[in-house]
Order: sequence, then structure tokens, then C-alpha cells
Amino acid sequence: MNPEMALRHVLEDLPTAATATFLALFPIVNPPGGIPMFFTLTGEFTREERNRTALRTAFYVTAILVTFMLVGRFVLSFFGISLPVLKIAGGLIVANTAWGMVTATSRMTTEESSEALTKQDISLTPMAMPMLSGPGSIGVVMGLAAHANGILAYVGMVIGIFLVGLSVLMFLRLGGPLVKRLGPTGMGAITRIFGFLILSIAVQLVWDGVADFK
Repeated sequence: MNPEMALRHVLEDLPTAATATFLALFPIVNPPGGIPMFFTLTGEFTREERNRTALRTAFYVTAILVTFMLVGRFVLSFFGISLPVLKIAGGLIVANTAWGMVTATSRMTTEESSEALTKQDISLTPMAMPMLSGPGSIGVVMGLAAHANGILAYVGMVIGIFLVGLSVLMFLRLGGPLVKRLGPTGMGAITRIFGFLILSIAVQLVWDGVADFK
């Protein structure tokens, strides 16, 4: 069974579709990696304000990913983009994200970082977009949606995305002690481990896309 047929088979069943979606998105969204930035940007917030911001961030991450999951197939059809091309493009974007994690490069530009420090509500930008639900996770969810064949697959994917959003909420709300315990070195090590795994996924996506042209 080739990878595409295996993915279609996985997405036909609700529990496995939810699990596959969660496992595919969690390393790329990387909720633990968002903790340092979140606590930096909310350093002057009260505990209640920080918790509300974490809840809004999780909501926006979920809403963004579900939206692209639902309209992804229509976008591909409208622009005439084939699935192999999407795999290669998504793989390159994911690889760029992963390389930034491995080399400890920020996902945000200097201008975005400067703006974030002066904003009161940082839940939509820069936390949800582009920090957590950026181009890499959007590309992955659109690729998964392109393989979905039925309502159960879509419901399973929504559940998987919801679980990712829930993990974002949990890590952002409970991440304070984790940041203090691990410190910058520990968090950096975790980010690099996730980055290596994501880079491997990206190479596989590009390889599958090139193989589909044969």
C-alpha cells in the first residue's frame, strides 16, 4: 500500500482520522515552543488577563485550522493546484519552519516582534498567526483535507484540530512553572527536537510529491 492510499485509509475512520490529524499538527504547531514568547508578551498581564489571552489564542488557532481544512479542497480546485504540487510546496514551507526551530531562528520577522511588544491583545497576531497556526500547519491541514473522503473523516479532523487547540490552551496556561524549571536551555532543546522531527516530515512530503509525478 503506497503512502497516499494508506493516508486515505486512515482518514476513513473517525478515531484514526482524529489521531492522525493531531499527531501531524502537534509537532508543527508546537504548543510548548510558544510558551516563552507568550510569557514574554504577557509579562505585564495579570493572571486573569493571561488566562483569557491563552483561551483566545487557542480559539483562534482552532478556527484558523478548521477554516483552511474546510475550504482547502475548494482553494486547490479554484487555483488548479494538484496534490503533488501541494505536497512539495507544503513540504518546503514545513522545512523552513523546522529549520528555524533547529537553528533557534524566530518564526516572526523583526517588524512583527516589535509590533507584538506594544500590542495589548496578542492572541490573534502574533501568537495564533504566525507563531502557532502558521503556513506550515495550514499546508498540512489542507493536504490532509485533500485526502478526506466522507463526513467521518472531516469530523475526525475537526476533533484532532480541537485537541491541538486544547493542548495550546493547556500549555499556555500551565507553562509558567515549566519555563522557570527548564529555563532557556531546556526549552531550546525541546524546540530543536521538535524541529528535527518536523524536518523529517517535510522531507517525506517533498519526496512523496516528487514520486507522484512519476
